[in-house]
Amino acid sequence: MGGALTLTLAALAYPSMLGLTTVSSSPSRVIAQTQWGPLTEADRDFVVKVRAAGLWEYPVGQMALKKGTSKGVLVAGQHLISGHAALDATCRTIAPQLDIVIPNQPSAQQQGFINTLNADSGNKFDTDFANILRITHGQIFTTVAKIRSTTNNTLVRALADQANTTVLDHITVMEKTGLVNFDQVLFQQTTPPKLPAEDMTPPPPVPGQPQVVLTPPAGDTGAGGGQVTPSPSPTIG
Repeated sequence: MGGALTLTLAALAYPSMLGLTTVSSSPSRVIAQTQWGPLTEADRDFVVKVRAAGLWEYPVGQMALKKGTSKGVLVAGQHLISGHAALDATCRTIAPQLDIVIPNQPSAQQQGFINTLNADSGNKFDTDFANILRITHGQIFTTVAKIRSTTNNTLVRALADQANTTVLDHITVMEKTGLVNFDQVLFQQTTPPKLPAEDMTPPPPVPGQPQVVLTPPAGDTGAGGGQVTPSPSPTIG
């Protein structure tokens, strides 16, 4: 697996999570005073990152249920769908409360991950799926911890709590597939490329466009670490 996987992951330009490169010019700057505490640029960017993560990982989870060839990949796909549906519900609830505009589409780089996995099949799909998702979740894990330890906004803190549980769950199920190449993953996780900001940033929503909603599957039991039950939100379709 080693040599072929190295080439595969290298071709993906060291996948990295939206916002790991500092998006804000001054992350600690307070941009709003809210009833839930001050909101900083870093807080706002975190809510956007969590929403954007779901916009590509949720469909990839659906893809895993259709294309996965091992039980571990099928289980991981279920956890992606469930975990990001729960995180998405929280993001859609708190974003208007904090006056944060959230995207309706993933970034160009994240869409590239979808396209890559969509073109894969068989064992190649399973292997790329496990390693790409392990890299991206490993990267965002430290970001979640930083926000959790520094935010003074209770809504953002609750989202960080939920994200921490979900991301750790997703890291764990990827590792349980038995397909993760740890040497390569850890190297790429800690040495992401310097990509153009436009590749790392999701486009703003089109005015008047219905909001994309990541709905949990029927009978969902909460796999993936969903912890927050937000107020009801409208769904599409």
